[in-house]
Amino acid sequence: MLYHLLYPLHEQFSALYIFRYITFRAIYATITALMISFIMGPWLIDKLSRLQIGQSIRKDGPQSHFKKEGTPTMGGTLILLAIVLPTLLWTDLGNIYVWVTLLVTVGFGAVGFIDDYRKVKLRNSDGLSARQKMFWLMLIAATAGFVLYVYQPFQTTLAFPFFKGLRPELGLLYIPFAVLVIVGASNAVNLTDGLDGLAIGPTIIASGTYLLFAYLAGNARLSEYLQISSVQGAGELAVLCGAMVGAGLGFLWFNTYPAQVFMGDVGSLSLGGALGTIAVITKQEIVLVIVGGIFVVEALSVIVQVSSFKLLGRRIFRMAPIHHHFELKGWAEPKIIVRFWIISIILALVALSTLKLR
Repeated sequence: MLYHLLYPLHEQFSALYIFRYITFRAIYATITALMISFIMGPWLIDKLSRLQIGQSIRKDGPQSHFKKEGTPTMGGTLILLAIVLPTLLWTDLGNIYVWVTLLVTVGFGAVGFIDDYRKVKLRNSDGLSARQKMFWLMLIAATAGFVLYVYQPFQTTLAFPFFKGLRPELGLLYIPFAVLVIVGASNAVNLTDGLDGLAIGPTIIASGTYLLFAYLAGNARLSEYLQISSVQGAGELAVLCGAMVGAGLGFLWFNTYPAQVFMGDVGSLSLGGALGTIAVITKQEIVLVIVGGIFVVEALSVIVQVSSFKLLGRRIFRMAPIHHHFELKGWAEPKIIVRFWIISIILALVALSTLKLR
């Protein structure tokens, strides 16, 4: 919005030419998101507390979690506001990739909001059924995949890290592939959201990493030099990623141990969906497995646990997702959180190395 209002005036006021630069707008989208979080956060937490929007804890979960019963949840609404408003202020609103990403982010957030509200209303930790949730998530993701497929400048090729010449054309199969990436990322972040600050930390790191990927993909010269897929217009997503970083940092201020508020599904589903969509658009879908390695391991731990119990009648982990396994082994909650953050930073550096190791 600011871009459309102020940049056209750069001929009369040369200082406004700075709005042309994605880097400038990404920085201020980050700052704007951070300010929104700091200003709105205390008010929202107080409002959720007054409305008794408290978290219901799994009865079969670790005993240390029972004391968290009643902590305000649905704090992901703050994250959504802190992403959407700066994005609308600082991006080029004529960019289709921005709108596709916002569609998924807000759509997944709406599904999460309904899920959280039902949990609070019914006073249990179930919410929407898995079938209902997956139906709506897949429908939204399929809509985004279809829009990208019919958008002519967008290429439906799949890029592999470390191999510059390996880019198979998926054609119509790109739509279900996009659904797999977007919904998979969303559910993986959702499963990771089990400890104070555990999910938001790796999300901030992944958002910062994809900020760079988006900027490079949208820059024809740099993408040609690095021999990565060039996606004209994808650079605007760097501004949205900046908003995600700012929103994440702002939320972490209130979500750090011991948490004053939980993000709930409204936050985790929307953040995961946003990351998956950005990965699809920037042609860094496979790299998301590296960047979001923590999310992948958390999801795999649940799959392995359930499969092992059904097939063999025994559990591999003491409890899944895997962060609960470490809790039951006696690790303090802050130790698990910080160590997972450290691993996320290492994985982000490995992902960035794929830009040169080809």
